[in-house]
Amino acid sequence: MSRTVNRVLIGLVGLVLLAVGGSVLAVGLGVDPPSWWIHDGKKDVLLSDAERTRWDGEGWWWPTVIAALALVVLLTLWWLTAVLRRRRLTEVRVNTGDGEGALLRGRALEGVLEGEAAELDGVHRAHARLTGRPDTPKTRVRLLLEPHADPGTTLNHLTTQALAHARNSAGLDSLPSEVRMTGAKHKAERVS
Repeated sequence: MSRTVNRVLIGLVGLVLLAVGGSVLAVGLGVDPPSWWIHDGKKDVLLSDAERTRWDGEGWWWPTVIAALALVVLLTLWWLTAVLRRRRLTEVRVNTGDGEGALLRGRALEGVLEGEAAELDGVHRAHARLTGRPDTPKTRVRLLLEPHADPGTTLNHLTTQALAHARNSAGLDSLPSEVRMTGAKHKAERVS
């Protein structure tokens, strides 16, 4: 969904910039503009002195302009970081020992890690996500624990079994992991 919204917004901004820039270029090259267009010809400026200084004496003008521009800059930076940040690692480089190496799909490793973690005693559900770089991946594992599960024992089994298998199968020296555990909600049991 966000990828579609991102592409639509980029397309709309691109079309607006292309239309405005192209029309200003066309007027600058000598094409007669329509009567409603903001420029009259080659020698016309973007903002005349009267337009530029119309609200200069008002006390609200400059704070409003600065706030609007700051908001545009903040939204643009937020969008840029959202676009450039890769949330999920798509491939992991595996050392095959022959100097060539191979690529392992990130989703495959995540699926195996989730499957092994979900099979641990006391784990109701597991979710794994790879982050980092293809040479130095990291994992984020979320576990939903059953009411009877001991978090310390579960964490020990996760690190010595599932995470160790993932690290060894990918031929990695280390696989830093962030593990978050939450308890599954359950009804209170009656004691008699």
